[in-house]
Amino acid sequence: MTDGRPPRLPRLEDVAELAGVSHQTVSRVVNCHPNVSTGTREKVEAAIARLGYRRNSAARSLVTRRSQTIGVLASELSQYGPANTLLGVERAARDAGYFVSVAALREVNRDAILDAVRHFLDQSVEGIVVIVPHLEMPGALAELPIGVPVVAVGPTGNDAVGGVKVDQRRGAELAVQHLIGQGHARIGHVAGPQDWIDAVARADGWRCTLEAAGLDADLMIEGDWSAGSGYDIGRRVAAARRATALFVGNDQMALGVLCALNEAGIKVPDDVSVVGFDDQPEAGYFSPPLTVVRQDFEELGRRCMDMMLGALAGADGPRTLVVEPELVLRSSTAPPAWAAGRGAVSG
Repeated sequence: MTDGRPPRLPRLEDVAELAGVSHQTVSRVVNCHPNVSTGTREKVEAAIARLGYRRNSAARSLVTRRSQTIGVLASELSQYGPANTLLGVERAARDAGYFVSVAALREVNRDAILDAVRHFLDQSVEGIVVIVPHLEMPGALAELPIGVPVVAVGPTGNDAVGGVKVDQRRGAELAVQHLIGQGHARIGHVAGPQDWIDAVARADGWRCTLEAAGLDADLMIEGDWSAGSGYDIGRRVAAARRATALFVGNDQMALGVLCALNEAGIKVPDDVSVVGFDDQPEAGYFSPPLTVVRQDFEELGRRCMDMMLGALAGADGPRTLVVEPELVLRSSTAPPAWAAGRGAVSG
C-alpha cells in the first residue's frame, strides 16, 4: 500500500548509489565535465537512464546563479524568415544546453523593447538574442542599459551589440547576376517593406548590381511579403509588360507573382523569369519550381549561439558573423524570349 502521495522523483544521490560512484562524479557527468573516465561515464549514464533522472534546473540555478536561459526578443513571427530564425536559434541553444524564453513584440518601439528586456532581466536570463527585423531596432537597442550580452540578427555588430546576419546584398547580387548572365536587361524587383533591414539590403543589392552592369534600376515595386501583394504586383507587371525578369524579395510574394502572370497568359520562364528569396520548403513545388536565393536559418541560429557563448565566456571575438546565401536553380528562369528566337515580349 501507499500513503497516497506521488512517488518521489529520483535524485542525484540515487543515481550515485546505483552507479556506485560519488554524487560529485554524477554531477560532473551531468554537466559534461571532461575529467571523467569513459567507463565511469557509461555507468552513470546507464543509471540515469534506468532511474529516469532529470536535472533540477531551478535548484541548479540557485547554486550556480546561472539560469541557463537565453531570452529571444522577436517580432513578425508570422513571417517565414523571423519564424525560422527563431527555430534555428532555439535548436542551437538547446544543443548548447540552454533554455529559450521568447518575448514577441506586438509593436516595435523603444518602450515595447524596454518592457521586454525588463521581463528577461527579471527571469535572470544570461543573454538576449534579438530577432526584430525593423530599421529602428539597432538604435533602440543602443540606448538601453541591458547589462547582459546581446546578439542581434540582421544589423552589423557594434561595441554594445553583436550582429549575426545572412549577407542579403550578396543574395540579391547572386539573383541579379544569374538573370543578367542569361541575357536579361530589364530586371524588375518586387521588394519587401522598406522599413525592414533585410528588404532594404536586398533592394540595394539589386540596384547596385544592375548599375554595375550598366543597366537601368527603375522597375521596383514595394510589397508587404504576402502572396496577396505579390499577386497584385504581378498583375501590374503583366499589364505593363516592361520586364523580362523579376527578382522577388521572398518566396510568398513570388507565389503571388506566378499566379498573376499565369492568369494573364504570361508563361514563366518562357516570357518572364522569376527568382525568389528564402527557399521555403514549398518553393520547389511551385508551378514552375522556383529558382531562389536560399538562406540557411539553421546555420544562422548556430552562429547566434556561437557568438552568445563566446560573449558569456568573456572571450574577445568578432562583433559580426555572416552567413553566406546560396543560389538554388530550378525551372522559373531561362534566357529572354528574344535570345531564344521566340520574339520580344516586353516593351
